[in-house]
Amino acid sequence: MMRAIEITTPGGPEVLRLAERPRPQPGAGEVLIRVYAAGVNRPDVLQRRGAYAPPPGAPDTPGLEVAGVIEEGTAYGLKRGDAVCALVAGGGYAEYCVAPAGQTLPVPRGLTFAEAAGLPETFFTVWSNVFDRARLAEGESLLVQGGTSGIGVAAIQLAAAFGGTVYATAGSDEKCRVCEALGARRGINYRNEDFAAVIKDLTKGRGVDVVLDMVAGDYVPREIECVADDGRIAIIAVLGGGSANVNLATILRRRLTITGSTLRPRSVEFKTAIAKQLREKVWPLLEAGRVKPMLFRRFPLADAAGAHALMESSQHVGKIVLDVSPQAGDVPVK
Repeated sequence: MMRAIEITTPGGPEVLRLAERPRPQPGAGEVLIRVYAAGVNRPDVLQRRGAYAPPPGAPDTPGLEVAGVIEEGTAYGLKRGDAVCALVAGGGYAEYCVAPAGQTLPVPRGLTFAEAAGLPETFFTVWSNVFDRARLAEGESLLVQGGTSGIGVAAIQLAAAFGGTVYATAGSDEKCRVCEALGARRGINYRNEDFAAVIKDLTKGRGVDVVLDMVAGDYVPREIECVADDGRIAIIAVLGGGSANVNLATILRRRLTITGSTLRPRSVEFKTAIAKQLREKVWPLLEAGRVKPMLFRRFPLADAAGAHALMESSQHVGKIVLDVSPQAGDVPVK
């Protein structure tokens, strides 16, 4: 048996409960990870509310990213006892978790397990949407909506590291300064500035090449205003609403691309391909310190409710992580 967080019924953070569950068993092509830390993400909140069901075959317990050590199985040169982090379809809020071998990566040298636990969901999502779907290239520009979220922090740093010019929105002047410290040329306070007007001014009317959008709703027509000709808008969440009124003629005339995706239901093969790109192109940046994880707060596993309440408050800057084991600690993995 093992300790794990259950969703007792759809509802607020208080419906999360620490319970005893059978330890999962890995199948072919999977590894069993002894979890030391687990990342907390917006999809976990949606699942808790009953608005985001796990894909078929996935655990009904929340948690999409973990870090720990391999207990059983092997994964592309990684073996029992090796320090790893992994993207999973569910079940991360637990002492043990099964992960596909192809979605399991070594903990970057110099990072703690708590830091590594906040990498997979965030970096898989950013790479898939900003670099694969939206095709951000060196010398192009990116607007990140929600620059101090876990996704935003990763997107700003990665785009800047690969030679992009980055702008980001945030909900306070202090958060805007954080975005700029991470590599954004300008943080835009969406509470008292019109991001579309600011972007048009900063780019001398041209607009940005790519927008990474976690808001959708009425942000979309404003993003169309401030994206360059042949620009791309990648929508990864609909926190501001699932519908928008857009001028289709503008999209046609300016050759714009509006795309969207969700990562969780995609195949293991699809996610394995992303993992290979991350290990080759991004993990060296993490190990060199050119891209850094940003942990805002860690909670014990038993206080998953507190972690969810903080996530829903949007007061955090960077990642929220659950400490499942004392080994999550502050000692970097060698």
